[in-house]
Amino acid sequence: MSDDALSAGSVARRLGVAVTTLRTWHQRYGLGPTRHVKGHHRRYSREDLARLEVMRRLTAEGVSPAEAARWARGNAASPTAGPGRAGGGHTIAVGTAGPAARGLARAAVRLDDLAMREIIERGLRTDGVIATWDRVIRPVLAGVGDRYAATAGFIEVEHLLSRCVSAAFASVTGPAPPGDSADSPHDGGGPGALLACTDEEQHTLPLEALAAALVEVGVVARLLGARVPATALVAAVDRTGPAAVVLWSHTPATADLGQLRAARSGRHRPVLVLAVGPGWPVTELPDGVRHCADLTAAVTLCRSADRAVARRLAL
Repeated sequence: MSDDALSAGSVARRLGVAVTTLRTWHQRYGLGPTRHVKGHHRRYSREDLARLEVMRRLTAEGVSPAEAARWARGNAASPTAGPGRAGGGHTIAVGTAGPAARGLARAAVRLDDLAMREIIERGLRTDGVIATWDRVIRPVLAGVGDRYAATAGFIEVEHLLSRCVSAAFASVTGPAPPGDSADSPHDGGGPGALLACTDEEQHTLPLEALAAALVEVGVVARLLGARVPATALVAAVDRTGPAAVVLWSHTPATADLGQLRAARSGRHRPVLVLAVGPGWPVTELPDGVRHCADLTAAVTLCRSADRAVARRLAL
């Protein structure tokens, strides 16, 4: 049977839903087969299948069936989130975030790690690291944090969600290896960027997002992780010779200006030392240290530093 004339059973198998679900979507929301040959059962066309794939994806991400059907039929500009819920029960408020964030929140509450990974990885494939971090992951993490502040619960949700996020970011790959042009990011173990949290900082996910975003654009990113002492940072800088060193601080209590100075004091002086995160006192940063408030700017600066070193090495 050709793709242009699919039976209900064939469509159900492709979508991973029951035939009765297809009948419900047809009867309630008008998402039925449109191909009809006199004397035969109606068949689903490619266009019908595409609409049903949208319906299945959006409902899996937490959009109501009626709203998902409107989007699938093309009668809505976008599926929009309802008012945020900060109430009790097993809900995570994500404000005005979109359907993917709501689906991730629901999967997180269920402790459904497979669904969480699927939603995050789909976002990484279609929208990239930074958009997925800002629009999908951060709203859910903030909602989990709000629930913890209100109830002292959801610790297990935060832990499993964080592990899923880390695993998804670790799986990000870069572009195909470039040619020999000095204007292109290099591959292999080139200078790249060295990323670390300050000595008392334990929040690593934003730095993991930055590392994945750098890999995505072809910049080597070495992530040391949480609570990196100044001595270990200097040793890593001297050993790897990075083009850029990035230090993350989430709160003022963990912002150690001495570590920024140490990053510039070893045998190897990186082109860029970058203070990233809301914890840094911007007006007190040491000379030669840049501050970034968002990941997009950090990627741009690290990539420029990496290319500058690559061009220098090519001469």
